[in-house]
Amino acid sequence: MDFGIFTEQIRRGTSQGDAFRELFELVDAGEAWGLDVVWLAEMLVNPARSVLSAPLLVASWIVARTRRLRVGTAVQLLPLNHPLRVAGEVATLDHLSQGRFDFGIGRSGGPRAYDALGVPYEESQPRFFEALEIILKAWKGEPFSYEGKFYRFSETTVTPRPYQQPHPPVRMAATTAETFPHVGRMGLPIFVGLRGMATPELAVHVKRYREAWREAGHPGDGDVCLRIPVYAAPTEKAALEEPEETITYYFQRQADLTRAPIGRAGTGPSERRITQAKTLSALSYQEILSTKVAFGTGPALVDRFAQLREELSLNGVAAELNPGGLLPLPQETRSLQILTQQVMPAFK
Repeated sequence: MDFGIFTEQIRRGTSQGDAFRELFELVDAGEAWGLDVVWLAEMLVNPARSVLSAPLLVASWIVARTRRLRVGTAVQLLPLNHPLRVAGEVATLDHLSQGRFDFGIGRSGGPRAYDALGVPYEESQPRFFEALEIILKAWKGEPFSYEGKFYRFSETTVTPRPYQQPHPPVRMAATTAETFPHVGRMGLPIFVGLRGMATPELAVHVKRYREAWREAGHPGDGDVCLRIPVYAAPTEKAALEEPEETITYYFQRQADLTRAPIGRAGTGPSERRITQAKTLSALSYQEILSTKVAFGTGPALVDRFAQLREELSLNGVAAELNPGGLLPLPQETRSLQILTQQVMPAFK
């Protein structure tokens, strides 16, 4: 099972410059301690949460300062970027990293960046699939034409071709029931999470994803990476008490974010969002510990991830080390050290 860290959240009270410095400190530690991959979010217009408005640029800096670590997007927002430009930039990054790049894609569950850029959120899904189709064709490095609803061009060739063949691994975020079998039929690895659903419900959707994968005739059995908050400490008391404030804040904020776009076109059924927001708002800390996160000592986390791997047939984990942004850097670094040195070896 692969282990990575998911990076998005700026630490409360830090400057934007410090946010980049701290990110690279974690990257350097991950490189030294054997971490498999660093996943970078794309968040354009939310300075309270993130400085990652250009994840491909940050990824290029990471691959330049490392020799082993993989880097990926989690996720690049395809509807907000021209697919021909994305195809060329990702292929370039694939060469610069000599094949150490993974292309995570999605469309975002909220309309904030769409409103800022003047792109109707209700177009996000058709724009996403049109862009993905173009990118996959562009990576063949041959002239092609395209006539779609949003993009039109003729006899266009994107260069360079990707370093990895046929292209970098493409991993798609799956958050709604209907998405899982669709992505399985497409033959793409997926990101999943526990914010919007409980483990038993997610397990059902993962099973449907893998069934659709096999029925479509793709080799293998699919690939599932779980994004999950992780906190590690030397004692059980510290592991459970120290992250309570930040994770409680995180899920309350997530409830607000889920509730905010209700009624907006393209954001899904209002009833589903209302139910999810109520569930998130009502979570007790004990419920968060048992159903939404992986907190504990090294040995306890080995047991927790073994349980999750069994229940969800996981191939990888993307650990959020400070999802609410309230933890100091030394505690985040300590979680990474325990994760890489005490937990990862049990799954390799």
